Amino acid sequence: MNALTLAATSLRRYLRDRTALFFVVVLPILVVVIVGTTARGFDEFSVGVVVAGNGPRTDELVRALDGSDAIAVTRVSTVDKAATAVRRSELSAAVVIPASYDDDLTANRDVAVGLVGDPTSTAFLAAQTAVASVVAQTGGTIQAARFVTAQVGGDLDDNVALADRTAASVDPVMVRTTSIDATQNILPEGFSYSAPTMLVLFVFINSLAGGAAIIENRRLRMYERVSAAPVTRREIIAGETLAYLGIALLQSAIIVGVGGLLFGVDWGDPVAAAALVFVWALVGTGAGVLSGTLFRTPEQASSIGPPIGIAAGMLGGCMWPLEIVPPVMRTVGHALPHAWAVDGWVVLLSRGGSIGDIAQELLVLGAFAATLLVISTTRLRHHLVL
Repeated sequence: MNALTLAATSLRRYLRDRTALFFVVVLPILVVVIVGTTARGFDEFSVGVVVAGNGPRTDELVRALDGSDAIAVTRVSTVDKAATAVRRSELSAAVVIPASYDDDLTANRDVAVGLVGDPTSTAFLAAQTAVASVVAQTGGTIQAARFVTAQVGGDLDDNVALADRTAASVDPVMVRTTSIDATQNILPEGFSYSAPTMLVLFVFINSLAGGAAIIENRRLRMYERVSAAPVTRREIIAGETLAYLGIALLQSAIIVGVGGLLFGVDWGDPVAAAALVFVWALVGTGAGVLSGTLFRTPEQASSIGPPIGIAAGMLGGCMWPLEIVPPVMRTVGHALPHAWAVDGWVVLLSRGGSIGDIAQELLVLGAFAATLLVISTTRLRHHLVL
């Protein structure tokens, strides 16, 4: 009970520090929001639409483009202005709907939809695929309406509406992709890779910087004052350790919550994700307590600890995937716990893994956590002169 009381007291004291609160709560949220917004932008392309004529079919195509999740539509008055915007990279591409679009479709003539863009640009190629998908879907509806008009008769507009209603009532064809090679590490796309790596990075960095609290307690002889109560050295160590564990879990919960609620990150199997978060919090706890026993002043812990955490994160795959680095650097990276944590998240997020699929990663991280906790608590015990 004394250990829990000490942990709660240390946690409250830590969170009352505005600087610590900024790094634990505010900074992770800011970075998650900025990176999440940026990463999400790669899934949506800005496409200009130049409408030379008017009519129901033209309006339908514009609505279909605007309704696509991959396209952000911007109306442009002329083709020249659209080309200028594309050249300045203000638009990924521009769709040109000819003035004869409605008349040609009504007369059962083929019509070409123009696309302005830079063929050497990857953004244009991706936008082209998104636009072609929308145009093909709209064209399929019109072809179905044409067929009905030719075989049965009736007005083309009425038959287009009939085709739309029929398509809405038919279950879509679901395509499922399965990786045959179960050992293949397919990286999660976009922010789904950045979110867990930021969790790994921030928890470790803030734990190292948080070691300043232990140093400050030692400098102010707080532990000697606590010992005036019936509190043992073991309870003091347990209380400090639990406080650091609580901070690591709090920060993890913030990143998981922001990533899931604001950006729709699917953190995978809940049991496996919770286990991975908890084990990594233990790693951060051990690192934080160890930091409090290695550095001599709080300023050293808060200034030297974060660069060490950033360097470890870079080697461990938090800044870029280890799949793109040479094999030697990949081996070096796996000498750090970060790489094993990132590997676990890759399995959960890209391959739908369960807790059994990340058993190896959990065991290795558990070994890192146990080693750090044993070393750090032993050193802290020697520093406590009661």
